[in-house]
Amino acid sequence: MDLFKILTYPNPVLRRHCEEIKNIDEELHLIVRRMAATMYKAKGIGLAAPQVGILRQIITLDIGEGLLTLINPRITLHEGEAKMEEGCLCLPKITVEVPRYEKVQVRGVDLDGNQVTIDAEGLLARALQHEIDHLHGRLIIDKVSRLKRDLIIKQYKKLNANGDNT
Repeated sequence: MDLFKILTYPNPVLRRHCEEIKNIDEELHLIVRRMAATMYKAKGIGLAAPQVGILRQIITLDIGEGLLTLINPRITLHEGEAKMEEGCLCLPKITVEVPRYEKVQVRGVDLDGNQVTIDAEGLLARALQHEIDHLHGRLIIDKVSRLKRDLIIKQYKKLNANGDNT
């Protein structure tokens, strides 16, 4: 299967808001299969469509419990807060301590067009929030102070100086 290229910071597509999906068709199924294959190849636990240049509300996740795909996901309830180090396929070699809700309820649509509700905590809650952020143009570096963000970006550029960050 043909894999997608994962976009890296500072590609402007990563800052765009994604469109809601109105129609689940074979093209969408193909996109999801390619996203999942790309995520697994990159050894990620989640991938959002804008990370591969598609401005549509699709996320794929696998925290070790099997592939989860959500279309048009929304956080409908949340509780608590915890900080934890996170990485991102769009910011290779960088981790950032990110505050997230400890528990979330997420609603979306599965690939069969069924409404689904997921009550999540721990790593699943964190991964869902991370990928949903991507659908709204938000990155992990947006979750820290401006000073810390500037330091992280400087470190990122130094670590990835030989890579293609477009």
